[in-house]
Amino acid sequence: MQFADVLPIESRSSALNHSRILLIKPSSLGDIVHAFPVVSALKAQWPGAHLTWVVKRQWAELVERAEGVDRVWPVEGTVGSWFTQARALRAERFDLAVDLQGLFRSGVLARLSGAPIRIGFANGREGSPWFYTRRVEVPTAEMHAVDRYLLVAAALGVRLQGSPQFRFKILDTDMAMMRELFRSNGVSLDQPWIAMNVSARWPTKRWFPGSFAAVLDRLHQEGLGPVVVIGSAGDRHDAEQLRTLTTSPFVDLTGAVPLGSLPALLSKASVMITNDSGPMHIAAALGVPVAAIFGPTSAIRTGPYGTGHRVLTGSVSCRPCFSRVCRHAPEMECLHLVTPDNVVEVAQRLVAESVRPA
Repeated sequence: MQFADVLPIESRSSALNHSRILLIKPSSLGDIVHAFPVVSALKAQWPGAHLTWVVKRQWAELVERAEGVDRVWPVEGTVGSWFTQARALRAERFDLAVDLQGLFRSGVLARLSGAPIRIGFANGREGSPWFYTRRVEVPTAEMHAVDRYLLVAAALGVRLQGSPQFRFKILDTDMAMMRELFRSNGVSLDQPWIAMNVSARWPTKRWFPGSFAAVLDRLHQEGLGPVVVIGSAGDRHDAEQLRTLTTSPFVDLTGAVPLGSLPALLSKASVMITNDSGPMHIAAALGVPVAAIFGPTSAIRTGPYGTGHRVLTGSVSCRPCFSRVCRHAPEMECLHLVTPDNVVEVAQRLVAESVRPA
């Protein structure tokens, strides 16, 4: 199937129902979650389309749990890997390439894929718009990433109705693994429990270990829990530090949950208390109420999406600064202004409001 680039996309819309679509969104974890509604929207409009998602290998397991993705195409992080993959992608004869990453290498990959229709953001960085046949204007920077990505779907003629849909495949094998993991730690996955994520990629996104410990102690004293601390293998140090600062027990699952099983795990949580992080976005996408502590980033742009969540941050003139290094005095004031009492109060309210199915 081929489309003439000179025709408006709307006139090709019906033909896309039997097309091959390439979605380029390699990273990062939270941004990948934000792209799930684009998949849902495209497949709702064109259920007969075949959709391939290009993603960095480290995040491929999560994309494998996305409803509507027909093929996951893992790539390594190197530029050389991307150019190597381009030849193989071209052989797939894609009809449409959707670039949600908006960087030079993703734009080049869209062009080298051979897709006659290539769509991305007009304000994409590093010259990526040069490689598109259709450029989507973003009316304001102050909009959530989910809504921004859906502008691309709308530009393709997709009818967006109702709330954005995050559709995860919750596999029986993932759920069984999580139940066994909980059982081995002396708790039940199906009882009420609170997820806690004390880690984040940026140092400036990290609320303080002592503050998390104080929250954990208060939750334990008030009979809210158990508290289950999650994170990757690289976050084990944070959990170990937390254990030295708290007098209360908690279940430590850092490094024990494969990324692909994380949706199954978090789908059973009553509430999540977290820094601004990838797991925060998974929990919010699953409809789990989130209490999120924000420092340098913007909740408007990348906060937990949907209703029923609470974002806590300090009102400081320099935020959101989007910086990985704090230059404000006093340092990290936006996070210091969030107290354990603030977080406990919000968590109590969310637990009281949450009614999670068993």
